[in-house]
Amino acid sequence: MNKALLSLAIGGFGIGLTEFVIMGILPDVANAFDVTIPVAGHFISAYALGVVVGAPTLTGFGSKFPANKVLFGLMLWFTVFNTLSAFATGYYSFITLRFLSGLPHGAFFGIGAVVAGKLSKPGKEAQGIAIMFSGLTFANLLGVPLGTYLGKHFSWNVSFLMVGVVGVMAVLGVKFWMPLLKQSSESNFLSEFKIFKRVELWLIILLTTIGTGGFFAWYSYIAPLITDVAGHTEQMVSYAMVLAGLGMVIGNFIGAKLTEKYSSLYAVTIVLIVMAICLALNTFAAHDKILVLVMTFIIGVVSFSISTPIQLLIIKASKGSETLGSSLNQSAFNIGNASGAFFAGIPIAMGYGFTSADWVGAGMATIGVLIALIIILLRKHK
Repeated sequence: MNKALLSLAIGGFGIGLTEFVIMGILPDVANAFDVTIPVAGHFISAYALGVVVGAPTLTGFGSKFPANKVLFGLMLWFTVFNTLSAFATGYYSFITLRFLSGLPHGAFFGIGAVVAGKLSKPGKEAQGIAIMFSGLTFANLLGVPLGTYLGKHFSWNVSFLMVGVVGVMAVLGVKFWMPLLKQSSESNFLSEFKIFKRVELWLIILLTTIGTGGFFAWYSYIAPLITDVAGHTEQMVSYAMVLAGLGMVIGNFIGAKLTEKYSSLYAVTIVLIVMAICLALNTFAAHDKILVLVMTFIIGVVSFSISTPIQLLIIKASKGSETLGSSLNQSAFNIGNASGAFFAGIPIAMGYGFTSADWVGAGMATIGVLIALIIILLRKHK
């Protein structure tokens, strides 16, 4: 059982690596393909679009097959297209490969979260899901800094070859460590989508999109916050990213403990309240060289405390189609990624400074709290 969860964590490590390492080597990729940095940002968007498209479709198509075989196929797909990305020759080939690489992301995490819960002891489902997500957090702590270093000191291609190597490890792990499992769903493909009639499901998706978008509003502009606002050198950005990654690792398991102590809905509400407060405080702390690093760690802890409870929340709200609901949450995370960066960029472009991104993040987290309160009221009404 532990090895099976480890194989899911390795897959999560690879997914986190490919999703975030490109942000650190974006200027190098832009130079390689002779495009501007804003145009190179399309590669990030293409991957996120792949996640949004692939999560419901691949989960739906794979629901009639044993979950262990579906996970194996998804990770094999991920490995092939991320490895091919290292050999892209131009803008169009790379953006296509980025889209294809993103397709299995949501389905793997969606199905993997349900499987992790089933592989865990009764009452310890949250810890099982947290172990899978630990791969994503360790990717931010160790993989992304290492991948960025290799990409900058050797070639951007090396970063994606590194993703391919991790992918091979995940494929082998799922193949040899994952036990034989039943098909993801007993219902047919079309009946899976009946969960879209549930109001609570849409509210949770909206909560994930807007609430977690608050984290991405901050994280997207962490580099200029460290350099332009706090006055650190560019070298400090890498250390700040490690601090944020360490916070994410710790926060991931704190979220699991919160879920065991409270319900997943109350855990999500608590985390979003604390996130809004921390992001608001960071607008003042960011001007101090020491405080900005302390807050970078704290926000990392708080922000990733939401990953396990919110995943468990949507799984429980998707009864009968748990894997589809679980994968939809990954789509919502990636929409939150894009929307957080977009909305935070508006006041920055208007000249309000980089700390304005944190105010946007605090506002989005607060809206997430309000949505959570609506869900609580709806449940009490029922």
